[in-house]
Amino acid sequence: MKLRTAKAAILLIAGTCAAIAGFLFREHRVYREAVVASSSITEVKKLSDYSNAVKGTVNDANVYIFDSGVPGGTVVLIGGTHPEEPVANLSAQIFTENVRTLQGKVIVINRINTSASLGTRMGEAYPRFFHVKTSWGEKKWRYGDRVSTPLDSWPDPEVYIHYPSGQNLAYMDIRNVNRTWPGRPDGLLAERTCFAAMELIRKEKADIVMDFHEAELEYAVENTIVVHEEGQSVAAMTSMMLTSQTFDVPIGMEFSPKALHGLSHREIGDHSDAVSYLVEVAEPMLDRIRGITDEELLMSGKDRFVMKAGEHKLLYSPIDENGWPVDKRTARHVTTLMTILQVHNMLTPDKAVILEGIPSYGEMMEKGVGAFFSNPDASPSERVFYE
Repeated sequence: MKLRTAKAAILLIAGTCAAIAGFLFREHRVYREAVVASSSITEVKKLSDYSNAVKGTVNDANVYIFDSGVPGGTVVLIGGTHPEEPVANLSAQIFTENVRTLQGKVIVINRINTSASLGTRMGEAYPRFFHVKTSWGEKKWRYGDRVSTPLDSWPDPEVYIHYPSGQNLAYMDIRNVNRTWPGRPDGLLAERTCFAAMELIRKEKADIVMDFHEAELEYAVENTIVVHEEGQSVAAMTSMMLTSQTFDVPIGMEFSPKALHGLSHREIGDHSDAVSYLVEVAEPMLDRIRGITDEELLMSGKDRFVMKAGEHKLLYSPIDENGWPVDKRTARHVTTLMTILQVHNMLTPDKAVILEGIPSYGEMMEKGVGAFFSNPDASPSERVFYE
């Protein structure tokens, strides 16, 4: 009798744990993030409007279009490539919610890999959500993984062979949207997503494509602009201007390696007329040597273990007791793109993209990024979208 009672108790506890876990997993997967598009929005499309390759999939992203009607250039902003790098999404959404286009056209994808945001990395104890404080309350986003979830993309190959280069990459990279450019329409989810995005870039005749990212401080490509060789002059000038005038930590510039395939900064420039850029900023949350992996670390960017590694010269980015807070990381991304546009406009005035409404680096550092997100409950319903 005692044995039966013990078995029943164990079964009850296990069932309860499974039920709670199932509820938490489902809550994360079905949550939809509110986006309040700027009043200058001219059209909202889906990625499948450019290619049926993603039609009916979770990665059929919203495409926000801000067309001034004044001839000029076209810039495409990509956020959410790796949802464990949340500042990429926040930076793109700063533009979506605030931009006013005076010349040229701006196209924004807040989350290009929605699938990767519907689950978190196994074994890492990541938080499911993160929150940004605003004057009207807290705004909530999903935290995610680096790659698409196997629920949406399966099976992985033994070795991922990149198309069209034939280069061999790690098997899981077939779910990594920054390893599957330029994509193919009959591949797995990430490949189809990149193919549809390439069709957007080509059909919209984009001049500039920006891909926002974050990286661990142990990673050598840190606090830098990675650029296709076509954009070397603009990136070099941007790096000098921001390092000398704005940022406390310098931002460098690196050329996209010609022999490393699948990355946005290489393949977009090779397979379209657009100049492709990727920017990285320091995120201690991703370091292997970090402490407790929670929302506090994600938002504050403060970690004593990462600081200790810095004291031993093990990092490629400085860190002190002030950390790398989300406000600073977002401000760097937004300001980097605005400076790239400033230099681009000087060098190619016939392809200028002139914007208003985007907060400056100082404004974001002083007020916090939450000051630049609108309350969806108090906004016109025709400008509220969900992702």
